[in-house]
Amino acid sequence: MSVLIVGSIALDDIKTPVEEHPNLLGGSASYAAVAAAYFSPVNFVGIVGEDFPKEHIELLRSRRIDLEGLQIVPGKTFRWSGEYMWDMNTRETRSVALNVFEHFTPTLPSNYKSTPFVLLANIAPDLQHHVLDQVVKPRFVIADTMDLWINIAKESLIRLLSRIDLLILNDGEARQLTNQTNLVKAAKSILALGPKYVAIKKGEHGCLLFGAGGEFFSCPAYPLEDIHDPTGAGDTFAGGLAGILARESDSETIDFDALRRAVVFGTVLASFNVEAFSLERLKTVDAAQIEDRSRLLRLMSQFEFA
Repeated sequence: MSVLIVGSIALDDIKTPVEEHPNLLGGSASYAAVAAAYFSPVNFVGIVGEDFPKEHIELLRSRRIDLEGLQIVPGKTFRWSGEYMWDMNTRETRSVALNVFEHFTPTLPSNYKSTPFVLLANIAPDLQHHVLDQVVKPRFVIADTMDLWINIAKESLIRLLSRIDLLILNDGEARQLTNQTNLVKAAKSILALGPKYVAIKKGEHGCLLFGAGGEFFSCPAYPLEDIHDPTGAGDTFAGGLAGILARESDSETIDFDALRRAVVFGTVLASFNVEAFSLERLKTVDAAQIEDRSRLLRLMSQFEFA
């Protein structure tokens, strides 16, 4: 089955303590789509300017990513510049230029509207609502968010929660949204607002998955010696999760076991993503490498007493 992915597409300038690279492919939709396409076809919706490099379009097209929903309009593509500190967890935004993304209105091609799995990547909640107003009876809807929307569009975000099945956010955002310092309490508060599930990302400490029926799963992060660029790791996680759900779902109901498996595969894709700048590592990883790493991660996340 296919996944509909709607989000931002950007050109990034990224600096770390040891490297700096300009004009990289970025944006929430870009990372999520390439990750999801390892497992299922993707219907892709976003906007770029006339300056968007053709090589990036060819990369997306070379995967199972349908670009009918890609808007190419006069003007410049959304640009973001950021710098990471030594711990690779602390990041400072150096500059943001929304450009054509400032006036982005997601318009779904008619054949996208019945896509069974929907990933609302990190864009304004009002735009996420606009997408849901166009889709027809989706089987499973996932939404990602960030601290900016909690600050400036919290009411719209809260209204969105009753329209989705899974919310993805990080630990700081969960605390910010709920005013709860304890993540278990924060998850319960979010679930009370409407979604069936919530996934709380904890960076190098993995991910916590909660269900409205009291279900709980803790997935560790895959241990890495070298991290080159954390940009897009959360978007890659969301895309991998959505893609594996679409590939392996054979019933009308997505249960907690399916989501646990999806969290593992999303975590694995994110671990590959941070091994190189932009999407360079995701260009080269293959199915055998994904399966090997996911098998090891599954062994790490469960044990039995002797």
